[in-house]
Amino acid sequence: MGSQKQVTVGNVILGGGTVAVQSMTTEKTSDVEKSVAQILRLEEAGCDIVRVAVADEADARAIQLVKQNIHIPLVADVHFSAKLAVLAVESGADKLRINPGNIGGEQEITRVADTLKAHRVPVRVGSNTGSIEPHFLEKYGVSAAALVESALHNVRVLEKCGVSEIVISVKASSVPLTVEAYGLLHERVGYPLHLGVTEAGTEETGKIKSAIGIGSLLLRGIGDTIRVSLTADPVKEVHAAHEILRACGLESEYVEVVSCPTCGRCRYDCMGLAQRVSERVRTVRKRLKIAVMGCVVNGPGEARGCDLGLAGGKEYCVIIQKNRPDERVSADDAERVFFGRLEGLLQ
Repeated sequence: MGSQKQVTVGNVILGGGTVAVQSMTTEKTSDVEKSVAQILRLEEAGCDIVRVAVADEADARAIQLVKQNIHIPLVADVHFSAKLAVLAVESGADKLRINPGNIGGEQEITRVADTLKAHRVPVRVGSNTGSIEPHFLEKYGVSAAALVESALHNVRVLEKCGVSEIVISVKASSVPLTVEAYGLLHERVGYPLHLGVTEAGTEETGKIKSAIGIGSLLLRGIGDTIRVSLTADPVKEVHAAHEILRACGLESEYVEVVSCPTCGRCRYDCMGLAQRVSERVRTVRKRLKIAVMGCVVNGPGEARGCDLGLAGGKEYCVIIQKNRPDERVSADDAERVFFGRLEGLLQ
């Protein structure tokens, strides 16, 4: 995407031309069994990088055990304690997320910076509307300028300590404010940018806000890694992130399901079938296009360019597949036959 500098997080390169998907666990990190189980679910969903909260020493020490049982890079999220930040890195965190402004004084920040450099671990710093320093709020108010200046102030603190492996974020719960802030930041730095709309809300609202905010930035060539923040199962964050990347044309190895909105001509469970097909192919990494259409008026023509399609009716359905004659099957058998064809394509 747009950054000029690359930062390596475990085996993932940020700024390397692809966009990495992140999420964050909701389990207590020191509960290793539950944390690992949740991260493995995130991996299966397509998560590239996972973040865990480090609230105490038990969380920090648990990172080593968690990492032994997962397969993606782990980011330690630490606030208010230089000691915990150092311990998290020493326990094997692949990246650290801190706000230097709340870690402590110059001595504590230098201690964290020295640990990052010694272990060659990158750091994400940034601001959101709830953590802007008072003097920036006084000067700029709650604005894109305040977010950017706050983030860059923290970046300069780390740069002064010799840290150069940095990722930056400037998040707001307001979509227009988020987009404006990242646009300003993109013009001023070459570091990789972590995109997200913070406090986006529950699944439905959060997906819409994140799609607009993150998607509009990605289409401008801004952003190297994304996290969709939802008050929901974090697996749903990963699913939503991939949907955004696909809609922006930034992910090609997936099964695209197209379906019509249906109308009064639809006489079979088109909505249900489309949902069942989508769930089946959600994590499949293969380029296919599948169509689920509501009727036989326009459905066959609309599905013609797909690898597999179905147009339904009350008594019969038509199954359309590349390089095969159209097949007319009874409505009762249509879903079974259709899924049989689909499984053949997924092999």
